[in-house]
Amino acid sequence: MPRPYLQQAPNELRRKDRAVEDEAWIRGFLGRAPFGAFAFSQDGQPFVNSNIFVYDEARHAIYFHTAREGRTRSILELNPRACFSISEMGRLLPAKEALEMSVEYQGVTAFGQVQVVSDEEEGFTALQLLLDKYFPHLRPGEDYRPTTPEEWKRTTVFRFDIELWSGKQKKADADFPGAFFYEDMQLARKTPDA
Repeated sequence: MPRPYLQQAPNELRRKDRAVEDEAWIRGFLGRAPFGAFAFSQDGQPFVNSNIFVYDEARHAIYFHTAREGRTRSILELNPRACFSISEMGRLLPAKEALEMSVEYQGVTAFGQVQVVSDEEEGFTALQLLLDKYFPHLRPGEDYRPTTPEEWKRTTVFRFDIELWSGKQKKADADFPGAFFYEDMQLARKTPDA
C-alpha cells in the first residue's frame, strides 16, 4: 500500500538514504548556488521564476528582485506561498540496463512565504547582499555607484521567509565504472575526431 504522501510534510523525502540532515551543508549550498527557481501558484496554475538570489543566514530568508510590476509580484500579492529549489548535477552513471542508469546530484528545496520588502533600509541591504554575492571583487563607491533611491523605485525586492527545507544528495564512489560528466560528453560531441 502506498504511503500517504499528501499527508506528509512538504520537506519529507521519500528516499531517506539521500536526505541531507546537516543544516550547515544546506546553508553552504544556498550560499554558493548561482541561481534558483521559485514556484508560485495563481488559482491552481503553477508558475516558475528562475532568478538570482541571496541567502541571508541571519534572517533565514532568501532575497530576490524583479521589476516593479509584473506577474511574479501580482501572483505573490494574492498568494504568498512559495517553493524554492536549487540543484547541481554530478556525474552520469552508466549501467548494463537502462533502468539502472542514474546520475549524481545534490539540491535544496525550501518552503515558505514571500513578501514584498517595503522597508527601504532592508531593501537596500538586500540589493547590496545580491551585489556582494555576484560581484564580490567590486566595491560600492569605489568600483561602481551604489543603488540610488530612484533605482529602488524601479524594482521590487522580495524576502522569502523559509519555514521548512530539505537537502538531498546522491553520490557514487569515486571509481564508479564509466562515470562521466554531461559537459564532457557535450564537448566530445562538438570536437571532431582527430
